Amino acid sequence: MRFRLTPRDVAFFDLFAASGSQLVVGADLLAQLIAAPPPDRLRFAERLRDAEHEADQSAHEIMRRLNQTFVTPFDRDDIYRLASALDDCMDAMEAAGDLIVLYQVDDLPEEVGTQVATLQRAAELTADVMPKLRTMGEEVRAYWIEINRLENEADRAYRDLLALLFQSPKYQESPAAVIEMVKLKDVIDTLEQAADSFETVAHQVEALFLKES
Repeated sequence: MRFRLTPRDVAFFDLFAASGSQLVVGADLLAQLIAAPPPDRLRFAERLRDAEHEADQSAHEIMRRLNQTFVTPFDRDDIYRLASALDDCMDAMEAAGDLIVLYQVDDLPEEVGTQVATLQRAAELTADVMPKLRTMGEEVRAYWIEINRLENEADRAYRDLLALLFQSPKYQESPAAVIEMVKLKDVIDTLEQAADSFETVAHQVEALFLKES
């Protein structure tokens, strides 16, 4: 990392670490939601909504501190983009859980579990790397490489699910079945959006690493 002559507000590192930890909570709640019997899913959706509100508060605190701090640890625009990208991850996961409950999607294909497991791993990696932004060691590089690999896995799971929805007679046999297919597609699209958001976080971290190292 470049040597700096001016002091920096290091509280940003703690705030980013808190945002990363909240992503782990959100991904785990989403996993519990899809594994729960349909009548129990509302409880997890409500907890996921609470977690999303906490993540929003963390993002707002980063923005507030950004507006009040003269010397920041990174470029101000980079801090803003990273905070926004972290918030987008939680927003997408909360939206997916909310859709499952609102649409009353009872029968989730097994591949949805694969999507969510990928999000859980991405959340764990993201939470682990946030404190390491202080030093920008080589483990940061390993992080974004692994996130890119996970996102490729998520893309494959997404394509497999699309093929299942459009090719399976189960979702073609009646107007009600087609409606169910549309509901499921909305859910898996939102889960794919969450995976893309984690990749965006990785891209922001990569950009920071290249600037600061």
